[in-house]
Amino acid sequence: MLGYPAWLFRAIGHPVSWIGRLIGYLDRMLNRAAWSDGRRRLAGVFTLLVLVALPAALAWGVAVYFAPLPYLGLALVAVLASSLLAQRSLASHVSAVAKALEDKGLEAGRAAVSRIVGRDPERLDEPAVCRAAIESLAENFSDGVVAPAFWLAAGGLPAGVAYKAINTADSMIGHKNDRYRAFGWAAARLDDLVNLPASRLSGVLVVAAAAIVPGAGPGAAWQAIRRDAHRHRSPNAGWPEAAMAGALGISIAGARHYGGVLVQDAEMGMGGRRELTTADIRLALTIYWVADLLLIGLIGIGALAFSLPG
Repeated sequence: MLGYPAWLFRAIGHPVSWIGRLIGYLDRMLNRAAWSDGRRRLAGVFTLLVLVALPAALAWGVAVYFAPLPYLGLALVAVLASSLLAQRSLASHVSAVAKALEDKGLEAGRAAVSRIVGRDPERLDEPAVCRAAIESLAENFSDGVVAPAFWLAAGGLPAGVAYKAINTADSMIGHKNDRYRAFGWAAARLDDLVNLPASRLSGVLVVAAAAIVPGAGPGAAWQAIRRDAHRHRSPNAGWPEAAMAGALGISIAGARHYGGVLVQDAEMGMGGRRELTTADIRLALTIYWVADLLLIGLIGIGALAFSLPG
């Protein structure tokens, strides 16, 4: 509800930014262009081990140290855990795209969407800006909300921190370019693996939310998952993206430009509308918030079930 306070970020940063600085340091120290691909791959594996083990060990120490403190310990761990979830910031960034388009036009919309996607903004018309915002919303619902919540529920604060380290490493070094193809191989593969359960759950949550939100289509969302999700180049992103596209009756993904290079991706919601407007972003955000509430309810039921005697 509150989000991560801006004043706190200015003062001390954010757990993800701390992990990011560690990744940057290890990248500079261990990713040497003169090394062979095999040596760089081993360096990447070592980097990933450090990135996962060190933050997870610190989180475990915090959780164990404060666990005996009634209420205060739980509150502290809960606050730390909540910093790993991106519900409010994700919605704020996507909503800013719609507002920029509505208030200031295409150039402002391009600038806003460039903060959440990596494609070339100058090539995007208004429907493409809307598609990019909705794709980011759907994919990051899985990566930034459902996945950290899943691992926090499964293994507490250490597992949640470990997941965030893996996901941040993938976003920073898991690229298929000359610098990171070998060094970031382990990060990219492990990120695919740890996101498998959450991506499936996020797709189901979007389908369930579409059954509640007026104007959304749950049947079409489920059909899009079955037809399109496996066609995505990512083993995970296709689930939430296809579900959101089907729920809205639209088509997203497809051909896009990154760094001047045309990338041909499969369409999610194949056959749906491509001429999107800010109204589609607004409806996608409503589905997102309902899906998020369903996730909270699901975890709450699980917590209650585990707390009952016997």
